[in-house]
Amino acid sequence: MFVLLPPSETKRSGGGFASLDIESLAFPELTGRRRTLVTAVTKLAADPDATVRALKLGRTQLAEVERNATVVSSPTTPVIDRYTGVLYDALAADTLSAEARAFAGRHLLVHSALLGPVAGLDLVPAYRLSHDSRLPALPLKKHWAVDVSAVLEVTEGLLLDLRSEGYVGLGSAAAHPQRHFLRVVTAGADGRTRALNHFNKKAKGEFTRALLENGRDFQTVDELLGWAPTAGLTLRHGAAGELELVVNSHA
Repeated sequence: MFVLLPPSETKRSGGGFASLDIESLAFPELTGRRRTLVTAVTKLAADPDATVRALKLGRTQLAEVERNATVVSSPTTPVIDRYTGVLYDALAADTLSAEARAFAGRHLLVHSALLGPVAGLDLVPAYRLSHDSRLPALPLKKHWAVDVSAVLEVTEGLLLDLRSEGYVGLGSAAAHPQRHFLRVVTAGADGRTRALNHFNKKAKGEFTRALLENGRDFQTVDELLGWAPTAGLTLRHGAAGELELVVNSHA
């Protein structure tokens, strides 16, 4: 089983490990794509004004330019500790048990716009790049989509896709009985469901944390659905190829 998360624009600075080693990351078949993009981002950072435009930064975010300028030399930290924001605050990786963190290293993936899908304990630097960033002569969708889809296609076992639509655009998971896109919904008094925005990221973070702490490598979606109620979760089939995580919108 693999759980595939989106990244976050907000990240912790620093880290306790050496600089980026691209060849050590999960999915080594993406190494060439990663090198090309890291080089492009680093070169662009030499022109702060161009970087601000490409990354859609505000004038108070110039520190992000420096992050990209030093992306190959700055310290690294595990993926699950690098990202912050609503989803990752709910995941609370720093409070996971040692067993859950080890499970994350084997079964959690995060789709970075800079590095493609990486494993939960892969070591990455702080950087700024989003799915909708516009690098000169290097459209991210064109750069990533085919190769990311290819590595996801050969990933064995159950794949739970918790990414936002923007990151799905950088490499979709082909339709398959073992591939499921997760939507967070709420049920109204009339029984109808609607998608959630405000609670979407928090629910995904809490769901992921529950999976990691449970530590079971589910082989089928039926096994996952059978476990969900024991963890206090309402998880059910949705549209074809989708699962619905039903939450209380007032939580």
